Amino acid sequence: MIAAGEFDRAVDALASFVATHPKGVEAARFLGDLYYRQGRFDRAEAIYQQLLARNSHDKETHNRLGVVYATENRVDDAIFQFQSALPGTDSIRDLVLLHLRKGDLPQYQAEMERAAKSEPSDSDIQEELGEVFEAVHRPTDAIIYFRRALDTDPTSIAALNGTGMAYLDIHDHTTALTYLNNCLNADPTNYACLDNVGVAKIQAGLYGDAIGVFMRAHRLEPERPEALVNFGYLADLRGDWKRAVAYYVEAIAVDPYVPESYVNLGIDYEKNGLYPLAQASLLKGVAAAPYDGRVHYLLARAYAAQGQRELALAQLKAAASSLDPDVAQIAKEETARLMTSSDSAPQ
Repeated sequence: MIAAGEFDRAVDALASFVATHPKGVEAARFLGDLYYRQGRFDRAEAIYQQLLARNSHDKETHNRLGVVYATENRVDDAIFQFQSALPGTDSIRDLVLLHLRKGDLPQYQAEMERAAKSEPSDSDIQEELGEVFEAVHRPTDAIIYFRRALDTDPTSIAALNGTGMAYLDIHDHTTALTYLNNCLNADPTNYACLDNVGVAKIQAGLYGDAIGVFMRAHRLEPERPEALVNFGYLADLRGDWKRAVAYYVEAIAVDPYVPESYVNLGIDYEKNGLYPLAQASLLKGVAAAPYDGRVHYLLARAYAAQGQRELALAQLKAAASSLDPDVAQIAKEETARLMTSSDSAPQ
């Protein structure tokens, strides 16, 4: 139903199933996920709390409840849930963003580094520190710790995928593919690894191969947005921006909290001079991903193009504090340019 664009019907059908199958943990958790994507946070929270009342060690559900609390800006509650989800889930990036929001990211990072140093043979801790470095855009450092994790556990899916992602970040798609293919050898249906293989194919210029990989990923989990975003990106590469926009809008429909959809949508609208549409989309993006500097920067450009200088400067200030050093630098340069152009404008 979701793949056919019938999201609301899918939720209703799943809710009926869960109501008559009280032991269906995965179905209930999935229903909570869909409620969250609909913005029905109270219903999502209720389902996750019921699952945790039955099994307080359910790490996946702790992770999902943390996502709900983070979206509601319940920072400490979210941090507790994400910590309870470790090891074994993808909670580290969320923890990095929450500690950034809380203002104690340097302390959290230092704590993780101390833990990794004191437990050099603990694969989980080494992998988690790798994720911290990946989240703060230090892929070379991330690779060191992902590979240390693999020294202890060569089949760690998280470490194999993380190493592949880090190599993609430094544009070494050949090495990335080695790790990502090993990841798929260990788990042929792993969506994240499969999606990243597609990204590596794009970096290699193998667009036809990439489409095939993303189609496999989308068939595995049509309710996830990443493959849809990459379909859009490939359409952009072929010069079909309208088709790309349709994919980005579809990605937002299945999961409105992933910033890449808004980033790519904003870029396409701005490239084609559709600044009011870019502004409307990026405002939603800021609400969905308030700590993504790319969204703030693109919104600033949309404001500036429409002569709304003060609003543009406010967004550039937010972008300048991005964890991504490239985004932060561009935002600072754009701020200086806007200030200079204003100072030299005729009075």
